[in-house]
Amino acid sequence: MKVDYIALSVPVFFILIGIELAWSFYKKLGYYRLNDSISNLSQGIGQQITGIFMKTAVFFGYMYIFEHWRLFDLPQNIWVWILLFIGVDFFYYWFHRMSHQVNALWAAHIVHHQSEEYNLTVALRQSWFQGWFSWVFYLPLAFLGFDPLMFLTLSSFNTLYQFWIHTRLIKSMGPLEYILNTPSHHRVHHGSNPKYIDKNHAGTLIIWDRLFGTFQKEEEDVYYGITTPLASWNPLWANVHYWDELWNTAKQSPRWADKINVFIKPPGWFPAHLGGFKSAPEIDASLYQKYNPIYQQKLVPYVVFQFVTGLVAAIAILFLYPTLPAIALGTGVVYVILTLVTCSALLEEKKWQVKLEYARLVLGILIVLLQDFPVGYQVIFSGLNICSVVWFYNLQKNNNNAEEIPEV
Repeated sequence: MKVDYIALSVPVFFILIGIELAWSFYKKLGYYRLNDSISNLSQGIGQQITGIFMKTAVFFGYMYIFEHWRLFDLPQNIWVWILLFIGVDFFYYWFHRMSHQVNALWAAHIVHHQSEEYNLTVALRQSWFQGWFSWVFYLPLAFLGFDPLMFLTLSSFNTLYQFWIHTRLIKSMGPLEYILNTPSHHRVHHGSNPKYIDKNHAGTLIIWDRLFGTFQKEEEDVYYGITTPLASWNPLWANVHYWDELWNTAKQSPRWADKINVFIKPPGWFPAHLGGFKSAPEIDASLYQKYNPIYQQKLVPYVVFQFVTGLVAAIAILFLYPTLPAIALGTGVVYVILTLVTCSALLEEKKWQVKLEYARLVLGILIVLLQDFPVGYQVIFSGLNICSVVWFYNLQKNNNNAEEIPEV
């Protein structure tokens, strides 16, 4: 039986985020912004619940090769575990490196790099679609005969290791900097400074970057994010915006070779008729500004409440999905995603967010009332959504009244 170590680690993630947030607040470091943090966490929630629908398919690919085409029957002793740990980390390096060097792969991986902050919530900012192809890079391990459950265990721990390195609180790890991927090394990886781009692709061991020429030491201050800022908190748009850019570039290219190259060349590549390769620009500190749209502070309690509600619903889905009927699972996932979208829209004060929020709340009520949920769940969940409708209505009413007051 496969244990979902990542799902089980969610409480630990939030405890550590809370500690880092408290320290940042106490020391007035400014490492956290509400809108950015909710955006990061939304990507992580979305990645986990959409990943439910592909876990079986992805596992089947590795399992099929292991059962039918493996070359060796390897024992499950300590040496095999060590070899597999090294193998998982090695192939992670190449998957990660290729995700920065092939546009079609970068279109998914870019999500992890969009935040202009660097804190533990960024570790949870993951693509919803990257899992569809990342597993392919590990298939040599199946051919070699490494047990699927051993592989899943070590790949999970490879992912878990990378959580803690998304912090600015730890400056240097001393001699360990030569062996392990550390916060300092990974800060470089998230930099949009030209000298930092496409460096330090390591998972656990930094030795691969040192061996294959992609290592860069942290030197000047890091500017986090991507070279062309996303400028949006919308989790859906974050996952598709680069695909939209690639598609539009391909449509502008009359030659089929250029249309294909748009997807297989590195980020920054453009056909000659569109100006050719465009290098990352140097960052002018005097002009640099983070995306930070103004929103009404009175919306904060409401947004936080709705986000927490969506988070609780997502956690329930993650632990209960094997027992949930297909309709309940599908509608639950849709409700959570809509919650994430409306929270982002409220923090950007999008014009369409009012109608969408009312529609989401009504949908939440219908989901529990029209399905075979226990009466207790129906009362609690529908009651929360009815209270939210009233709360949101009063917020909008007060906002409209404030806008109607003439200036003196």
